[in-house]
Amino acid sequence: MNTRIFINLTARRGAATLLTVALFAGSARAQGALTLGDAVRMAAKQNTSLDVVRARVAQADARVTQAKASLYPDVTAFVQQAQRTTNTATFGFSFRDAATGQYLFNPNGQLLGPIPQSDARLRVSQTLYDAAAFARVKAARSSSAATAADLNSVEEGAAAIAALAYIRVVRAEAQLSARLADSALAADLERIARDQLAAGAGIALDVTRAQSQNSNVRVQLIGARGDRDRARLELRRALNLAADAPLVLADSLGGLLVDASAIDEAAVIVRALDQRADLQVIKAQGAAQRSQARAIKAERLPTLSAVGDEGALGKSWAHPIATYTWALQLSLHPFDGFRREARLQEQTAVANELEARDKDVRTQATLEVRTALVDLSATREQAAAVTERLRFAEAEVSQAQERFRAGVAGNSDVITALLSLNQARTMRNDALAAYQSSRIALARATGQLQQIR
Repeated sequence: MNTRIFINLTARRGAATLLTVALFAGSARAQGALTLGDAVRMAAKQNTSLDVVRARVAQADARVTQAKASLYPDVTAFVQQAQRTTNTATFGFSFRDAATGQYLFNPNGQLLGPIPQSDARLRVSQTLYDAAAFARVKAARSSSAATAADLNSVEEGAAAIAALAYIRVVRAEAQLSARLADSALAADLERIARDQLAAGAGIALDVTRAQSQNSNVRVQLIGARGDRDRARLELRRALNLAADAPLVLADSLGGLLVDASAIDEAAVIVRALDQRADLQVIKAQGAAQRSQARAIKAERLPTLSAVGDEGALGKSWAHPIATYTWALQLSLHPFDGFRREARLQEQTAVANELEARDKDVRTQATLEVRTALVDLSATREQAAAVTERLRFAEAEVSQAQERFRAGVAGNSDVITALLSLNQARTMRNDALAAYQSSRIALARATGQLQQIR
């Protein structure tokens, strides 16, 4: 109800509109309303798409722990109670009695057993030196860092979607206010035409024209209200809010920042190439690729490990005999069927791909910055020009109304002026929205979207 009253007041008070908007914006901020910057930062933290990337980051962190596992001791323990049988034919030779020359076992094989066996054992193995294992841990950390960098890129994308959705909402609100103002003027025109007809100073054609204009504006008003509602739904979706969640915006289209200061294109491009999230992702992926290549090369180096095995073994638990094994093992891997070479070739191809992507993204970043700067300048000038046209359109309506009220002209001039004012208001809203969209595009192109105000 409060919003409807506010819109009607702004539609009917003409010159007081900007003051009322400013007061409303100040009140909204006091109540914790959402600014453009707030929307950007909120989307960067709670957009639904971020949950997917956060899950990937968690997976990458888990792979770091998995890679570390080969550097920690491996401890196993078991207790076994078993019986086994043996076929003497599997010995590969025959036992003979030295005195008689007779075979102790059937030469064709003889079943021995079952033999009971009780065994309890603890086994510990520890890698003492494995350059490849250390390199794999570093590679896993680099991959995790690359995944985390991708999270920043997705945050920037979510923030850009929310920022543009916010601009669509404030533009839709401005359009709705403009159509309400048009509706008030059209209703006033129809009332004057009816009053003049009743007084015998007007004609029925003027009333019909006014009614037609009023109907036309009503259609536009319905469309503007629908556009506003859809835009607000899109913004809620971008912010990961429920479709019926309260949403109060602190900014109006005319109240958003318009910066007329000069911008150093070269400095902006340098900043973009240094701070853009997508370039940071490629940089992190390159570091991960180099770590992977070093890990593969380290597999050629020897590994040193220690093994200890101790337990009790016997026919029964009543008479166990302690046994142990310990060893130091040095392993070499000089040849593995060219698998390492093939994996290194794969890493080289990955490096070439990353280099090509880096070059392409840098070119694209430069283009986006320059395009945003051109659009920013053009839309700023366009907004100023359209604002001037709006002032002339308002004056034209005022003058046409005075002539119509004085009875020196029909309302066709007023209707023409109203159409011109309608168009001027729409063009001004479009120009301001285009300027803010260009400002968002420049902030994203330079990797500073989350600092926007």
